[in-house]
Amino acid sequence: MDRRTTIKWVLTASAAWPLGGNAQTHSAHADSARVESAPAAMPAAQGYGTDPTLTRNYAPGELWPLTLTAAQRRLAGILADIIIPADDRSPSASAVGVVEFIDEWVSAPYPANSRDRGIVLGGFAWLDAEAARRFGKKFSDLDTAGQHGICDDICDESRATVPRRTAARFFSRYRDLTAGGFYSTPAGRKDLNYIGNVPRAGNDGPPAALLKALGLE
Repeated sequence: MDRRTTIKWVLTASAAWPLGGNAQTHSAHADSARVESAPAAMPAAQGYGTDPTLTRNYAPGELWPLTLTAAQRRLAGILADIIIPADDRSPSASAVGVVEFIDEWVSAPYPANSRDRGIVLGGFAWLDAEAARRFGKKFSDLDTAGQHGICDDICDESRATVPRRTAARFFSRYRDLTAGGFYSTPAGRKDLNYIGNVPRAGNDGPPAALLKALGLE
């Protein structure tokens, strides 16, 4: 799963799917742990209050309590780096703060964020359960081959077996969050060759040929 593939998936992805589904999708299977949206505790903070001061740098957890434990943050970083690893063009997702972005996102006290909190925590629990079933270890403690093997089974819902399709929906949502966090950073924008928001020394105006073609010379 290279970065070019990730971009293609992100640009063609439909709206995120909640971890709901029909009874067949959620049926138990002898060879695969059942995936459900983890219970998402209501955040202590209340949403839709006053706007934050945009010129101030807030410390993590200052706006609302953060959700992920240390073990979950470790897993979050590993999974983010499987989706967007470092290469000769840019650093990995975790290196530019994607874990912090995801933790803030799933901790925010708003309906969409609360839904994603359940999806992400449920997906993390499934990864650990699947790793324990296959290898007797937590996902974060597996070697690269083991981690990639599990992810390969859920990285494409159209190819995922029926008992794993809910896990594939989690992976799709987590991929979207990872890409959203990564490609909103300077390193991510550079990787996309995005040249907006760059100050220019001057402005020469529209080309003369274009003005002439429009009758505006």
